[in-house]
Amino acid sequence: MGISDRPSPRIAVVGGGIGGLATAAFLHRAGLDVTVYEQARELTEVGAGLVVSPNAVRLLRRLGQFERLSARAVALEIGWEFRRWADGRVLFSQRLGDECERRYGEQCYVAHRADLLDVVRAAFPASALRLNSRVAQVKRRADDVEITFADGARVNADVVIGADGVHTTVGRFVARTGAPRFSGMCAYRCLVPAHRAPSFALRPVQTLWLGPGRHLVHYPISGGAQVNIVAFGPAHDWTTESWSAEGRAEDLRAEFAGWAPELTALLAAADRTGQWALLDRDPLPRWTNGPIALVGDAAHPMFPFYAQGAAQAIEDAAVLARCLADQPTDPSAALERYERIRRPRATRVQQASRDRAETNHLPDGPAQQVRDESFAKEDPLTHNGWIYGHDPELGLTTNDLELKGSKK
Repeated sequence: MGISDRPSPRIAVVGGGIGGLATAAFLHRAGLDVTVYEQARELTEVGAGLVVSPNAVRLLRRLGQFERLSARAVALEIGWEFRRWADGRVLFSQRLGDECERRYGEQCYVAHRADLLDVVRAAFPASALRLNSRVAQVKRRADDVEITFADGARVNADVVIGADGVHTTVGRFVARTGAPRFSGMCAYRCLVPAHRAPSFALRPVQTLWLGPGRHLVHYPISGGAQVNIVAFGPAHDWTTESWSAEGRAEDLRAEFAGWAPELTALLAAADRTGQWALLDRDPLPRWTNGPIALVGDAAHPMFPFYAQGAAQAIEDAAVLARCLADQPTDPSAALERYERIRRPRATRVQQASRDRAETNHLPDGPAQQVRDESFAKEDPLTHNGWIYGHDPELGLTTNDLELKGSKK
């Protein structure tokens, strides 16, 4: 039976992270047949905090999962509070709360990655998730795609979506690219229980400390029960790229020795940390190859400096599902449309995130002073409107070429 004879294409999503589970959730919402194949034996709490910005929140609300998100996340009153490394002086404070909701229709939240995974996981049936399924090969055939797993098992699908991260296996069958390269930076992530954290770190604020060659962000998550810390600095000889890699809390503290007392007091409360090298990759020349497509980090891995990795993956999921729902009997055309809509926007965010690394890590001196003075003239809610105000589903109902998005 050919695909044109089926009521719904058989869709296989490879990868059970936020991008993969969100893709399954939106496909299920569209009434399409989807199965997720995840290599891990169980979905764990790997990772720590992340930002769920208005452009993602509005899509999660449409999945019917907003209450689940809001029950566990923390709504930010201040989205970016920039502080100077040496003395903690506030360089800029961006108000969110009601003003963010007035402009963009939603507030901005911070959450534990595991909580966001649970939000998107709840939006499709448990029977659609297959764990312990490591994909070894993807092969296009005349009428479908054959997936071979590491244990030798095989399944056939009409559509394969690679949501398997920066080291994507599916991506090898989409675009010829070199391996991602080390950026020279590494990241530390740690969680501090609220009862051990200084009171200033418990505020519903995303605080960003800027200093020579380094920066650090912290904010409360898990309903305020924990403080998430993510710090960036020189990689030195660290080349391990894995969220599960363990670093040493004393190394993190050493990287920020001599910084403001408030910050060093927060780091003193951290007793363990993850550490991984940040990878960089130029934008891919293509995201699709017939009935095979990429989403999330597999398509556009980006530095976390715009806090848009999860949000852009959720946008991918919503657009891809809509395109396949509109053209279920011609998945290649549907995926080509998805790429045409999404690639320019995600590439712009990817490149903007890369550019921010240099800005955040300026050494003390004239360029740093100009940067700090510019904060007084900046309104990030307006400046970032092209991110927060974007509604990819609205764009699909009007004009596929409307790539800048629209504000509520």
